[in-house]
Parts: sequence; structure tokens; C-alpha cells
Amino acid sequence: MRDLLVTTHTPVLRSGQAARTYGVARALAANRGLTLLYARFDAPEPDAAFRSIPGIEFVEVVPSRRTRRLMTYGSARLRGVPAGFARGVSPELARAAERLAADADRGRVIADGPIAAAALMRLSRVRAVTYNAHNVESSFRGDLDGGARALQGLRRFERGLLARAEESWMVSETDLAAARELCPGARLRYVPNVVDVSAIRAVTPNVRERRVLFVASFVYEPNQNGLRFLLERVFPRVWREVPDAILTLVGAGLEHPPSGDPRVEALGFVDDLAQAYASASCVVVPLLQGGGTPLKFVEALAYGMPVVATGRAAAGLAVRDGEHALLADGEQEFAAALVRVLRDGAADIARHGRELAEERYSIEALSKLLAS
Repeated sequence: MRDLLVTTHTPVLRSGQAARTYGVARALAANRGLTLLYARFDAPEPDAAFRSIPGIEFVEVVPSRRTRRLMTYGSARLRGVPAGFARGVSPELARAAERLAADADRGRVIADGPIAAAALMRLSRVRAVTYNAHNVESSFRGDLDGGARALQGLRRFERGLLARAEESWMVSETDLAAARELCPGARLRYVPNVVDVSAIRAVTPNVRERRVLFVASFVYEPNQNGLRFLLERVFPRVWREVPDAILTLVGAGLEHPPSGDPRVEALGFVDDLAQAYASASCVVVPLLQGGGTPLKFVEALAYGMPVVATGRAAAGLAVRDGEHALLADGEQEFAAALVRVLRDGAADIARHGRELAEERYSIEALSKLLAS
């Protein structure tokens, strides 16, 4: 019985959201095969990473435009879907999901994220639909977008998603607790973010370069705020102790250099992430807001890199401070942790982080979890 995973983007590995989709798709396909239904958006076709998943088949729909899209948007808004999500709802995706869900050998139907879940509202009235949450959206979007009324509407929408779903897959214990508070009757399962640990060869941190690596999508506002935290509050302190320290930024969304200091390198998107990690002394995950678990945190652990992160970034992971990573909140503590790693290294922490990634956050671990 093949499962059906429904997503609103062409499956390409360009973001943390896509990386979660990829991990879930790999785990589902390994168990009993998977049909991945997607709306063509952001790319013309699935990339090589998704196409190489054993046991997967793809079904594409092309979303409508202009008048029909406006009508769909209006209908979604009337059903209480927030404006930002309603813009992505595709009637073609909904109809294709209903058709594929009716197959005699169909297993679970999984809506990948809140927009897909909104598109599958009608289907969820007649058959079980699982909601693969990427975050508890209302736990942080109110901080970003502002407005008590908008936050109230988002909470009401998200509560409805949780109540309708046969099961909701949450990325962390923190998100599980937030979902229970939002919808006490929701049926929840812990489904963590994972990476393909077996395909990642651990690197040896380059302690001589004194290079700090920040890998992120800088289109995402929490990452923008994390970068501002580093540039304005952390690195002035670091440079007083380690004047030759370099901050290297890797990821999309940096159209203009964020700093005129030559010690800040903005590389943008790179083809060879392994080389970027191998050139660094450590990795930072400086999130001050946001939900879920940062996949780049898990990826850095898998590469065997020492990680310095905020408590907010580590909240969804089984990371122990001083064993798997260094956790620090506030500019003084964060800078002190960075100076420590840049001066002395953190080989034991890096090794333990890799072991944790293998045990808890690998494709194989998730496949076992989703087999039941």
C-alpha cells in the first residue's frame, strides 16, 4: 500500500522545508513505496536528490492562474485560511489528491505543511489525512508578522488543522507541547527532522583558519535576525579576543553584502557544502526565534562539526550542552563560547554530535519510526 505525500512545491533541496520533505519522503518510500504529488512551483521538475529516492513515483499538477486562482484564494479565506497560506492553495492539487487517495492500494495520505493541509480540507472530511507539520506556525509567526488579530486567526486555523488530522507529525518535543496546548484533543506523533547521515562523511574541523560558518536560507526572517545578532552584538566581542576570526555565510538570500568588514564572507549558494564545512573551525546556529528544529543544526552535527547555538535553536533536539554542542544565550555568552572553540577546538563535542545524529536524526532512524 503506497503512501501519498502531497506538497505545494516542486521537490528540490533548496530550503529547510524541502529538506524535511525529503527526509520524510525517503523514510516513507523505504517502508512501502511512495507517491509524491506536487504543485509545480519554484522549479520545473524534481531535482536529482528526490528523483534518486528508491520506491518513489511523482505526480505533477500545474496550478491555475488569474481568475480561478483568485476565486480559490477567496474561498480559502472564507474558510479561515490565513492570507499568506491561502495564496498557495491550488484546486488542481486538491482534485488530484482526491483522485489518488481513492486508489484501492492507497496507504496513508500525508499533507506536507499547512498550505497542503488547507488544500486537503475537503478530502479530510471523507478519509483520514495526516498532517506533516514543519513548525507550530502560531508559536512564532505572531512575533514576526505582528498583530494580535492576525495571530488569533492563525491560531484558529492551525487548531482546525490539528483537530481534523488523523495524526499530526511534529518536529520536536517543544512543538508537541505547543500543539497539545493549542488543541488538547489532537493526535500527535514525534517525527523529527533528519538528514542523510550515512551519505555525509564527517570532516575534520579546520582549527587553523579560525573560520565560523553560518549556513542558512537568509530569505527566512529568523535567520536574518540571527545574522544581525552575530554582526551587531556577537562578533565585535569575538574580534576583541580573536582579531583574525572570519564569519563565512553560505546560503541563498544574500543579494547584498551584509557587512563591509572583510572578515565577513558572503558566499551565497554553494555547490559543495562538504568543502564549506571542511574549511571551517565551527558552525553557528544563532536563532532567536522560530519553531521546529533547524535542519542545518542536524546537518552540522552529521558533518562532525563543533556547533555553537542558542537555546532556542536547540530546543527541539536531544542536544546536551557541553556534550553534543555548546549552547549560549546572549551576546556575551555566545561570543565567549565561540572564542573558546576558536582557540582550543572541540573535538570531543564534534564526535559526540555526529554520534547523536546517527542515532536520532538519520533517515534510517526515521524509517523505523514511521514503519508503524
